[in-house]
Amino acid sequence: MSNGKSAVWMLLLVLPAGFSGIWKLQRNINLQRDAMHQEQDEVLVRSPKLLKLATLEYATLAADIYWTRAVQYYGGKRLGQDTNLESLWPLLDAATTLDPNLLPAYRFGATFLGEPAPRGAGRPDLAIELLQRGMKENPEYWRLDQDLGNIYYFELRDYANAGQAYLNGSKKAGAAAWMKVMAARLLEKGDSRETAAILWTEVLESSTDDSIKENARINLELLRADEDIDHINEISLQYAAKVGRAPTAIRELIQAGLLSGQPLDPKGYAYEIEPDGKAGISEASPLFKQRRIYRTPL
Repeated sequence: MSNGKSAVWMLLLVLPAGFSGIWKLQRNINLQRDAMHQEQDEVLVRSPKLLKLATLEYATLAADIYWTRAVQYYGGKRLGQDTNLESLWPLLDAATTLDPNLLPAYRFGATFLGEPAPRGAGRPDLAIELLQRGMKENPEYWRLDQDLGNIYYFELRDYANAGQAYLNGSKKAGAAAWMKVMAARLLEKGDSRETAAILWTEVLESSTDDSIKENARINLELLRADEDIDHINEISLQYAAKVGRAPTAIRELIQAGLLSGQPLDPKGYAYEIEPDGKAGISEASPLFKQRRIYRTPL
């Protein structure tokens, strides 16, 4: 009898733990299944033209829904640090086919597509296709030419096509005067830090999207840091010529009277002299990590 009671007590102890484990396992399976379904359901109809025929007079409303889903999809992926944005293009394709005059979908959608991972889909080719579609449907809206120029300039380093895009946009009614200036600079001289600063400042001041404004702000801070580092390196060369060796710390430049104080980056962190004798951003500064993300080589 004692053995039977022991077995019963053992079952009473083991069964709840077992059921708990099974419940947790099933819950994880359900969550993964729901996530897969949600991913698959982002685009219910893969043919935008068929979708437009089906929605008829409600096409504009459907376009707004698909654009909203595109924004939610992109935002959800960013928050979840998921770089798989394969459903972004079909959502944007559907939204702009349903409503060819949905300007925010072209402008912000191109940015979402064009930026490299993990900030975007890393598909500047699709961003260009989307903007060219928008320009065809909205030929007098010069901001799309600006966005096209930005994709060529920032993402592809194609300064000739960037300059041509700004030039085309500058000829349209209401275009900002700086468009013609940027076209001339790029078509004549190509890339420069000053050119990049002008463009990022314009993006920062004109955009209404928080993520795009943050992107512009960080790039402007990195450009300022680049200028600071170049200046410190010029002083380091003077120090080397005077002392016969490269400096090992910023304080040596201060002690030599070549700097009046400790230079700080835009985040307020002190620049450092790296082992090769050149100035750099401190690893403690947020710009150190951001530089690796925002200065991804082609």
